[in-house]
Amino acid sequence: MTNLTFVRLAIALAIGLLIGLERGWSARDEQEGERAAGLRTHAITGLLGGITALVGQVTTPFLIGFVFVGFATVTAVFHWMESKDEHNFSATGAVAGMMAFMLGAYAVIGDPEIATAAATATVVLLALKTTLHSWLKRLDWIEIRAVLILITMTFLFLPLLPDRTLDPWGSINPARVWELTIFVCTLSFVGYIGIRLLGERNGIILAALAGGLVSSTAATLNFAKLAKTNPSQTGLMAGGIALASAVMSLRILVIVAVFNFALFEALWPVLGLAAVIQGGIGLLMIVSGAHASEQRFEWKNPFDLPSALQFSVFIGLIMLLSALAVRYVGDGGLLGLAALSGLADVDAITLSLARMQEPAIATELAMDGILLAAIVNTAVKSVVAGWSGGAEIGWRSALSGTAAVGAGGAVLLLFRV
Repeated sequence: MTNLTFVRLAIALAIGLLIGLERGWSARDEQEGERAAGLRTHAITGLLGGITALVGQVTTPFLIGFVFVGFATVTAVFHWMESKDEHNFSATGAVAGMMAFMLGAYAVIGDPEIATAAATATVVLLALKTTLHSWLKRLDWIEIRAVLILITMTFLFLPLLPDRTLDPWGSINPARVWELTIFVCTLSFVGYIGIRLLGERNGIILAALAGGLVSSTAATLNFAKLAKTNPSQTGLMAGGIALASAVMSLRILVIVAVFNFALFEALWPVLGLAAVIQGGIGLLMIVSGAHASEQRFEWKNPFDLPSALQFSVFIGLIMLLSALAVRYVGDGGLLGLAALSGLADVDAITLSLARMQEPAIATELAMDGILLAAIVNTAVKSVVAGWSGGAEIGWRSALSGTAAVGAGGAVLLLFRV
């Protein structure tokens, strides 16, 4: 017990040192006695919090509150005097000292790992002062509003939704569907911010990679709507769709490799070539589109909640139809189910088939099911692109998708002949 107490006190001291290191470095140009708190003060503050918590365990827990109030008062007075002298009014220094005290106390009576993680987050936020302020200056109210809506959707509405299936077939889970809505909205906003901060070309590549890792269909919807709003950027957006689809093929291979390596060995030549073809076309479209474009984006709304809701309803409907197909069609409808699943996404059918090892299902049948789902999903994305963004981005997406499917199909025929 004694050794554990020393370890926790050492963590409390380390937390104070960590926060004090950043505070001392940021005020390194000030002379001794000109700053309210530096490295030593914050280190002692963390240790003070730990000792206070330790004494509170053998006396009364209220001791932590009493000492904290006294410490906060003294800290606030000294920081007020410093701010008044320098005409630089900020509560950050006082709050940082209070954090060092409370995290030092929590490291002793609570979870040291959480206390350390919170201290690390505090230091990162303190160190990124200039960067964060620079970002804020570049944001408009519409972007701040988008962040507030996203936070409300995630931390207020999501916990209120039932995390269980409600229909008799066990397919519709409101919490899971709402999580998908949050993802679609987040993807749209991340792509928007990425383009604002990194430029059109790099931002689109970032958004495409992120979208392909989770849902290339959602990424397609996002890029298509941006193309409709900004017709001069259609080439860039079509490239983003193609690149996201290439990442989808690679994601399928990763999922299959984890659960069924024999199936991976059969699939990788087909999907690997498809990914190379579609990824190459996507990058070519993005690069050429960035050079050819003469107009800038005309952003109207980086956060399209109605479209995200419509997409989530569509996904929920596909989940329901898939469950009905499994229940009433049986194993004989496996390929039909794969095609049906591909209307929304390919992960569910990929996981199902990859986990079904031989002799439960032949490798060739599992391979055909996954490829069929991928082909249907590619066709659906072309339709979604044309429906949401117009004919031009629709045929561009169809062209890149057809090239990838054709290349993969040629490899499949070559291996099976």
